[in-house]
Amino acid sequence: MNAPAFPPELDYPFPTVPTAPATQALAPGVHWLRLALPWALNHINLYLLDDGDGCTLVDTGLGDEASRALWDTLLAQWPRPITRIVVTHFHPDHIGNAAWLSTRCKAPVVMTMGEYLLAHVVHAQLPGFDTPTMQAHFREHGLDDERVEAQGARGNIYARGVPELPAQYERIVEGDVVRIDGHDWRVIVGTGHSPEHAALACESRGLLISGDMLLPRISTNVNAPASTPHDDSVGRFLASIRKFLPLPADTLVLPSHGLPFRGIATRVAQLEAHHAERDAQLLDVLEVPHTAADLLPVLFSRPLDRHQMMFALAEAIAHLNHLVATGRARRLHDAGGVIRFQAIPP
Repeated sequence: MNAPAFPPELDYPFPTVPTAPATQALAPGVHWLRLALPWALNHINLYLLDDGDGCTLVDTGLGDEASRALWDTLLAQWPRPITRIVVTHFHPDHIGNAAWLSTRCKAPVVMTMGEYLLAHVVHAQLPGFDTPTMQAHFREHGLDDERVEAQGARGNIYARGVPELPAQYERIVEGDVVRIDGHDWRVIVGTGHSPEHAALACESRGLLISGDMLLPRISTNVNAPASTPHDDSVGRFLASIRKFLPLPADTLVLPSHGLPFRGIATRVAQLEAHHAERDAQLLDVLEVPHTAADLLPVLFSRPLDRHQMMFALAEAIAHLNHLVATGRARRLHDAGGVIRFQAIPP
């Protein structure tokens, strides 16, 4: 995920971050919990929503010992049992504790089919979603052998962050309504970041749980994975965030990372401008063919560790795919199987 240089033209009504296992109330019956993550993106926001005699939890944190220790403390003091678990998408920091909490609390897991199935496929390292296929994908896009091997040395990092997955779930789709404490929360499905990311909008309360689809200070990672190497995930993402624009202007957005904020239209415009700037940066150097790996310094000025490299290269490929999909670049294959991209003159 990248940090666009945009001014903070958003309203942040809750500038103080809760320290887990403490929570912070954002609205009546809406509680904000923040758990640590062991990466550069060092936290995730979870939300506990009062729901009758129980509560609905949105996202679960990474399935590591530190997070589970905090959950032990929180569950021992929380006044309501968790009676339902909504997972926005399959990434480890969101689904990591879903099966564990579901078993412990006897609470069903609610998510879209695309996210549920992809979680199981990636966890099992099935063909197309396994590490060797990812390595071949990155090598095809010009990544050198040393960095390709470094990606393989990480092993199945998904399974480390998600030790187990739920064997059953309750499916939600676009437009479904999840009833929570007498209020309707409408499911808004987004793509580009993951296959069927579920955000939840409660217009009667002026609230949007946006997950990773709308973040206040960083741009959501969009990627072209090995299983869908030519996908225009950037185009899908931009179309998805525009689905939030009809929501009331004073909607309080509850994101998975960063602070709760108001200003949906402003943030969507900032992200549109950010991706347009990315397109322009790439086109400036694509008069001569380049691989996606060649272009990493164009898009990412900071040093990239192994974890960040995986996201950065998949995002670079996604941006190049977007230029191809919009008719501004072409994809070239050389005799050695390496893919390069070149701008198409206007």
